[in-house]
Amino acid sequence: MTGQLPEGTVPWLHDVGRWIGRWVQRPWYRITVTGVERVPLTGPVVLVANHSSLVDPQVIFGMLPRRAVFLVKSELFVGPLGRALRAIGQVPVTRGSPDRTALGTTVRVLGAGGLVGVFPEGTRGAGDVDRAEQGAAWLVRMSGAVVLPVATRGTRRPPGSRRRLRPKLDVLVGEPFELAVGRGRTGLAEATEVIRRGLADLVRELDEQRTDAV
Repeated sequence: MTGQLPEGTVPWLHDVGRWIGRWVQRPWYRITVTGVERVPLTGPVVLVANHSSLVDPQVIFGMLPRRAVFLVKSELFVGPLGRALRAIGQVPVTRGSPDRTALGTTVRVLGAGGLVGVFPEGTRGAGDVDRAEQGAAWLVRMSGAVVLPVATRGTRRPPGSRRRLRPKLDVLVGEPFELAVGRGRTGLAEATEVIRRGLADLVRELDEQRTDAV
């Protein structure tokens, strides 16, 4: 492991990747980020975010004021893209079942005081966080990390609509919070619901802000 990054990461490439994430979508979206000062600059953090498109992870990765490791679906880790993702420190995860290798890697990152990003919905969708998988709660239980909710809106084109010209993309960072995860499956399920509800509430708050701004 290289500090708070997985073994095999090239730190300078990681930082280049963050710069690209910060700027690559700017020609295509009008991006507003609110609450970035709430991101803890030190210590273990499990970032949880809703997920509507492949743009969300890029924007979040780029806007963070510190290095971050994200769990990324394993299907993307093929060919040059897969090598690039590994070089910048992202971790492949197999969806639909507990991936012990991915979880073990990210627990070590958190143990070194790093930040790990998780999309608890498990796949792209409406981004309303109507459901959540238990990986984020498990990471919190194993590491004692704080939870940082992040909501995004604007990357998903409404069904049936035409291509939009530089749509507004909003990112809202919530308040980090500590979470005591109880023992066993019950404790994990209860903590997962706390995370899901907190993230869903933040998404609704962002929706209200976007409506008021129209």
